[in-house]
Amino acid sequence: MLTKATALLWFEKAAYYMAENKNELHMLDAAIGDGDHGINMDRGFSALVREIPEIEHLCFGEILRRAGMVLLSNIGGASGPLYGTLFLKGAATVGDSEALDAAGLLTFFDVGVAGLAMRGRTEENEKTMYDVWAPVLREYKKCLAAGMSLDKILDACVKAAELGMKATIPMLALKGRASYLGERSIGHQDPGATSSYYLIVALYESIRE
Repeated sequence: MLTKATALLWFEKAAYYMAENKNELHMLDAAIGDGDHGINMDRGFSALVREIPEIEHLCFGEILRRAGMVLLSNIGGASGPLYGTLFLKGAATVGDSEALDAAGLLTFFDVGVAGLAMRGRTEENEKTMYDVWAPVLREYKKCLAAGMSLDKILDACVKAAELGMKATIPMLALKGRASYLGERSIGHQDPGATSSYYLIVALYESIRE
């Protein structure tokens, strides 16, 4: 289950991954964007970790909502509203729950990712972070229907996220600054898809511990 403690660990692990891979995210974004995705993601999740002492006593839904607000306020560029929306919309599904089982976490992501897609006005195959989240949701639903445990579900989701991330390489960018490059965007991995992959890996590792 995703508990309050596990969610806080998720934030910490996500911050670690964003810091460790800041240069990679920078290089990916420098090729097709503004070159600031690594700095932005590191700043946003570092701010979230600093916020933990202020939010850890709150109810679960409020912790997730506050996480969305911190990310929205501290991740610059287009990614801040997208990651912020993911958590804000998802948090609205938590209600009075103190933990989310596999079905509850699916609802969190289902609503959160729908909000992300609406905010970004994006669909699959447009070379965005949604090209990771859409296949991850499909894999999650398939695994949940098969009766798999949450750690096994998330293990499968990590693999789906990696495939989705790598699938952005041959895509033509149709959204954001990368779309201005036209066919020159082909051959580059999307930075938002990459940071989304790291966020999913962090969640899996938090649940597994």
